[in-house]
Amino acid sequence: MAVVGRVARPHGIRGQFFVHPDTDFPDARFGVGARLFAMRDGSIEPFTVTAFRMQNGRPVIGLEGIDDMDAARELAGLEFRVPADTLAELPAGTFYRHDLVGSVVETAEGTAVGTVSHVEGDMGNMRLVVQTENGEVLIPLVVDICTSIDTDAKRIVIAPPSGLLELTERRR
Repeated sequence: MAVVGRVARPHGIRGQFFVHPDTDFPDARFGVGARLFAMRDGSIEPFTVTAFRMQNGRPVIGLEGIDDMDAARELAGLEFRVPADTLAELPAGTFYRHDLVGSVVETAEGTAVGTVSHVEGDMGNMRLVVQTENGEVLIPLVVDICTSIDTDAKRIVIAPPSGLLELTERRR
């Protein structure tokens, strides 16, 4: 299953809440009637969206059975997922975040950099978060730096500008 968003905080008293979207299609993923799934109390729980609107660029949604602020608060931090086979096919040169996670990153010379632990940012400013021996490194997801991405082989080749890897390193 693919992550499409994370529950943020409640909004109002009727059980609605903000979602941090991990999708470029929030209207489709969080629209009224959409089915979402989340791991809750050790099992996968299905949810049906009953209310949807965008506020300040983020979805605010309501779910069937979540009727007050306290119930919404209990969902904080949950990841919403959908079956991977329901995802739209993307144009060439674009990728779903979950397809990049776990990819091995190396330079064009073959030097190992690390493994993608997650992807952060939005469409105009996405970064690969790469786990290295020394901590995390942030690598902009742009064609001039990420010169080859093979999601089937889970391999990303980069041509980092001088100093990029040292500049964006987050030490443990």
